[in-house]
Amino acid sequence: MGFCKISGVMVCIVLSLFVYSVQCTTTRYFTYEEDAPGTEIGNLSQDLKIDPAEDSDTSFRFMQENNSSVIEMREIDGLLSVAEIIDREQLCPRSPRCFITFDVVAFSKEKFQLIHVEIEVKDINDYSPHFTRNETQLEIVENVPLDSRFPLQVALDQDVGENYIQSYNISPSNHFAIEVRDGDDGVKFAQLVLVRELDREVEDSYTIEVTATDGGVPSKSGSMIVNIRVLDFNDNSPTFEHSSLKVELYEDSPVGHRVLKVHAFDPDNGVNGEVTYAFADVLSPEAGRLFHIDPYSGDVTLKALVDFEKKKSYELNIKASDSGANSVPSSCKVVIDIVDVNDNAPEISIKPMTSSSDGIAYITEAAAAESFVALISTSDRDSGSNGYVHISLLGHEHFTLQQAYGDSFMIITSTTLDREKIPEYNLTVIAEDLGSPPFKTVRQYTIRVTDENDNPPLFSKSVFEVSVLENNIPGSYVTTVVARDPDVGKNAKVSYKLIDSEVPGGAPVSTYVSVDSLSGSLYTLRSFDFETLQQIELVIQAEDRGSPSRSSTSTIRIKVVDLNDNYPYFTFPVLMNDSADIPLPFNAPAGYLALRVSAEDEDEGMNGELHYQIVQGDPHIFIMNKDTGEIALKQWLTSEIGDVLEMKIAVSDNGRSPFSSSATIRFIVSDTQPSEDQVVIVLRSSDEEGTGFDGSLIVIIMLSGGCAFLLIAIVVVVVTCKLSDGRRNQGSKSEVCHSMFDSRPMPMLGSIEPNIYTGPRSFFHEKTSSTLDDSCLYEERSGASETKMFLPSKHFQPTSVWQGDKYCLQVSGIGNSDQLSVKDSGKGDSDFNDSDSDISGDGGKKNFSTFQPRLKSSSSTAHSLSGDCQSTYSALPPQSFSGSGDNAYTIGFAPVTAFNNLHGYPNFWKDSGYGTNRPNSRSSMQTFSKTGTLPSYFPQQQHAASLRGTDIQNQSPNFVTVATAVEVATIF
Repeated sequence: MGFCKISGVMVCIVLSLFVYSVQCTTTRYFTYEEDAPGTEIGNLSQDLKIDPAEDSDTSFRFMQENNSSVIEMREIDGLLSVAEIIDREQLCPRSPRCFITFDVVAFSKEKFQLIHVEIEVKDINDYSPHFTRNETQLEIVENVPLDSRFPLQVALDQDVGENYIQSYNISPSNHFAIEVRDGDDGVKFAQLVLVRELDREVEDSYTIEVTATDGGVPSKSGSMIVNIRVLDFNDNSPTFEHSSLKVELYEDSPVGHRVLKVHAFDPDNGVNGEVTYAFADVLSPEAGRLFHIDPYSGDVTLKALVDFEKKKSYELNIKASDSGANSVPSSCKVVIDIVDVNDNAPEISIKPMTSSSDGIAYITEAAAAESFVALISTSDRDSGSNGYVHISLLGHEHFTLQQAYGDSFMIITSTTLDREKIPEYNLTVIAEDLGSPPFKTVRQYTIRVTDENDNPPLFSKSVFEVSVLENNIPGSYVTTVVARDPDVGKNAKVSYKLIDSEVPGGAPVSTYVSVDSLSGSLYTLRSFDFETLQQIELVIQAEDRGSPSRSSTSTIRIKVVDLNDNYPYFTFPVLMNDSADIPLPFNAPAGYLALRVSAEDEDEGMNGELHYQIVQGDPHIFIMNKDTGEIALKQWLTSEIGDVLEMKIAVSDNGRSPFSSSATIRFIVSDTQPSEDQVVIVLRSSDEEGTGFDGSLIVIIMLSGGCAFLLIAIVVVVVTCKLSDGRRNQGSKSEVCHSMFDSRPMPMLGSIEPNIYTGPRSFFHEKTSSTLDDSCLYEERSGASETKMFLPSKHFQPTSVWQGDKYCLQVSGIGNSDQLSVKDSGKGDSDFNDSDSDISGDGGKKNFSTFQPRLKSSSSTAHSLSGDCQSTYSALPPQSFSGSGDNAYTIGFAPVTAFNNLHGYPNFWKDSGYGTNRPNSRSSMQTFSKTGTLPSYFPQQQHAASLRGTDIQNQSPNFVTVATAVEVATIF
C-alpha cells in the first residue's frame, strides 16, 4: 500500500523472485517523430551496465506488448529502436510533452531486473498554420475611435512549442495594424488595430491579408483574406462594465447552469441604445459547443457538461451591439476556469508475470516465498488530493504488495503455496483516492497455482483381498484397483504395473495375472487350481507421469475359491477293478460291523464332505452309516443268505453339483469266528425310517375326522385290555422263563466304558421277524469273560409304548403270543397302527427283523431255542454304528440274584454265556446319569402271580430271579 506521485529515477531493491534478486530501475530516452523505422533510441544493457558477454543468459522482454507496434527491443541486449514512423500529433494531441512508457524485464540466472522505460517523442515542424476559412468579412463603422481592436479568426497549428504559431502579420495598410496576444491556454490570437480614422466617403472598403507564421526551422505559415467594409457610424457604442472577466466553473455543474452575466451600457436612445450580446466570431468550436449566451440578458449558461480532465479553462469573446444603424460593437474577454472535483475513480492496471488470459496470473506451487507475481499500476485523472491513490490487496494472506516504483506495486507471495490445498486465489485490489467523498475502484484478480509433481499416487488401502473361483477362464476379470493422485495434468495420470515376485512354487506372478496399465484392472493369465495354489499375493505399483515421477505400491491377495472339481475316491478297502473281497464270519450276529469304508476328496469344505450309501444289494441284509461308512449286518447270517454277499456302494461329496464314485464289495462268508469288539448296535437308517408310516401325521388326520372316531377307539382299547388280562392269567411259569432267556446275548462296541453300551436302541423278535423301535435291558459279553445280565426285573405285561421320535423301554416275561403283541393298549398317546383299536387294518405292523443264529450245538440247542421261550429279543441299533451320539443311553441295575440250576437247558446256558458258572461273572451293574424310573408292575401281573401261587422272591430253580431294577437311564 502507498501513495505515489514520484518522478525521476528510482532504484529499489526488493525481495527475491524464486532465487533471483529483484532490482527496479527507471530509464528515460527521447526520439523525434517521423524518425525512420530502425532508428536506435537507446541500449538498456549499456545504460544499466549489463555486460552480455559476462552474463550471456541475460534476456530482455516487454512486460506487456502495449507499444510493440511503435517501439521494438532486441532481447539479447535491450537495444530500443523505432519500429514504425511515429506521429506525435496523433499520439499526444495538443500535449506540450509526449512520452511512450513501458516496462521491461531483464532475466539472468542470478537476478531479475524490472526496468521502467520512458521515451519522449519530440516534435518536428511537420504541420503548417492554417485558418479554418480562407476569407472572412469584417464591418467597421467609420467613426470608430482610433486604437479600436477587432479580433481575427485564430489560426490552427498541430505542432507544439517552437513549431507552433509564433506571429501574425498583415499586408501593408495605412489604417490598420495587427496585435498578437497569448491566451491563458497558450494559444496566440491576433487583433486588427485601427491606427487612422476611417472615412467611408473617401474609402468604403479595405482588403487585408493576415498571415500566421510558426517558429519552426524552416518556418511555415498560413494566410487568410479579411474583407473590411466601412459603415456609417452610430456615434455611441455599448460599453462593458469590465473589458475582461475571469470566473470559475465546477466541472460537475449541470447543464443549464448560469456561468456568468455580462452587461454593456449604450447611452444612445431608442434602437441605438438597445444592446444585444453574442459570441465573437473568434469563439472556438469546443467553447461554442459548451456555452450559450442569451442575446438580451447577457446570461452565459452551460450547454453541455465540462470535464476538468479534458480541458482546464475556456476563453470567450463576447460582443455587445446596439440596434441602431451603423452600430459599433464592443467586446469583453471572459476566461472560465474549470474547477476540479473528485469525479473520477482511480484506475488499476495489472500486468502479470505469466498469463495467457486477461485477469488471471499464474505461479507455480514450487515458487519460494516472496516471489514476484504481477505488477500493479494506479492512476487518477483528478488533481490534487483527488488524484492521490491509496492501494491495498485483500483476499488471502499468502500474497502481499511491495512498492516497485512511482505509483506501481508488485504482488509477491508471502509464503509457500500448495496447489492441492488451494489451487486458485481470488484477490481483491482496492484503489481509493483522497477526495471528499473518496472514490474507490475494486478489481478482482485471479491467481492460479500451476501444478508440480509433489504428490505420489495413493491407493485407498495397503492390502486388497479378492477371490477368484478356480478353473477360471484365462483372461477373466479379477478386480480393479485405483490409485488417486491429487496433482493435475500429466502429474496425475497414473499407470500401473506388477512388481516382480513369485507365487508358491517359484513361478513368476506375471505368468498368473496381468494388470492393465491404464485402468489398474487385473486379469488372469491362466486357469487356477485350488488344490495346487490357494492364494496369490502380488504387489502392484502405481506411477504418475510427472518429471520426476512418483509412485506407491499396494498388496493384492487373490484367494482361489475351491470348486467341486474332484471326484471322491475310496482309500479303504483297497480296490482292484473297483471291487474288493471282504471276509465275513459265518455266525456274525445282527449289528456286526462287517466293514468300515473310508474315502477322500481333494476338495475342501462342503465339496470335501463325504457321505456313503448302498446303491445296489439286498437292503434286508446290510445297513450302511452314511457319515462314517460303516457297514453292519441287519440280521443274523443264515445258510439261506448264501456264501457270497455282493453289494455296490457309492461315496458322494456335498458340492452343489456333487461328484460320486462307486465300488463293488463282495462279502465272503467264512468259518471264522467274529471278532467281538467289532460288533455294534445300530439304529435304522433314515432311509428305512422314511419307509414307515408317519404316525403323527396320521393321528392328526384321525383327530380331524371327528370326536366319534376317538370315542370308538377308546371303547375298543378298553375291551382289548380286558381280554388281554384274561389271557395273561392262563400263562405258565415255564413260558415266562423261556421268554426271558431265549435271547442270545449281543456283544457290543463301547467307546467310553467297555462294559456299558452308550449307543442307539432297538430290539428284534426272533420269531416274528419284526423290528421293535423300543429299548430294552441287555447283557454285553466281552473278551474278558465278564457277563452283564440281559434280564427283566419283574413279570411285565408285554406292551409297546410309542412316543413319536422317543425310545421307550419294553421288557417281556411271558411267552404267550398275545402277551407279545406289539399293539398299543389304546391308553395314553398312540402311534399309527400301534393299537388294537386302529381300524386301518394294518395294526401291529411294526417292522421286525428276523435272524437265526448259527450255533455249534445242533439239535438240543435248536430245540431249546424253539421250545417255550418264544419271545426272545435281540439288540440291534437301527440308525448309527458309532458308540456314542445324541440318541445314546445307559442302563444300570441294582444287584441281582440268579440261580445256577441249569439242568433245564444246560447247552443253551453254556452257549449263551448266561448264568453264574461263567468265569468272573458279574452280579451287579452300576447306575449312570440321566436316569428314569423303570415301570412298576401292572396290577394284572401281580394278580396273575398270586393266582399261580408264585412268590416272586421264591421262584423255582428253573427260574432266574432278578431283584427289582432301581433305575433305567434313557435319553429321548
